[in-house]
Amino acid sequence: MDWGIISSYWDLYMQGTWVTFKITFLSIIISTVIGYVLALMRLSSVAPLRGMSFLYVWFFRGLPVLLLLFFFYYTMPFGLKLDAFTAAIIGISISSAAFKAEIIRSGIMSVDKGHLEAAEALGMNPLQKMGRITIPRTFRLLLPPYISNSVIMVKESALVSIITVQDLMFAAQRAFNNTFKVAETLGVAGMIYLTVTTLLMFVQYVCEKKMRTGV
Repeated sequence: MDWGIISSYWDLYMQGTWVTFKITFLSIIISTVIGYVLALMRLSSVAPLRGMSFLYVWFFRGLPVLLLLFFFYYTMPFGLKLDAFTAAIIGISISSAAFKAEIIRSGIMSVDKGHLEAAEALGMNPLQKMGRITIPRTFRLLLPPYISNSVIMVKESALVSIITVQDLMFAAQRAFNNTFKVAETLGVAGMIYLTVTTLLMFVQYVCEKKMRTGV
């Protein structure tokens, strides 16, 4: 192990890690919002809304993230051109939203209808029911699959290097191309990815433990 190579490219790795963090964080926020809207549409009594939500989930769950990244970066219609960073966020967000929609929908459906009827009897409006009944009671069920999906998003973010986003994987590839040292370049990137995903899984473990103890 040549530690000199690692130290020489450490700043590049840190810059790439920061880009990876920004892409993942923004994609999680955007996909959660889209997924929540899709889940509500799927549970709506309006048939066209249910149909549109179903088609979205069916379509984007079946497409590889890499294909979406290529589409938004290279083949946008009407002559539009997105920068690589924006295309990466849109591609990952749209794909992940399809999975988060199903996670959120299953959580909402798990709420006892009797609780919702009691909330209506107390005069709560839909927003109050969502904030006081649905969200608190679905959080316990949503947390494990939600964080698991977020871990997948961290790993999927490595694909954005293919469309020239200078993320962590891009930094590792650049270091490898200059040195041809696998362990010192790609190995370090792997350890950083593993550290980030382990932290997310630790957060999941702590939250689940607190919920089991009633905290």
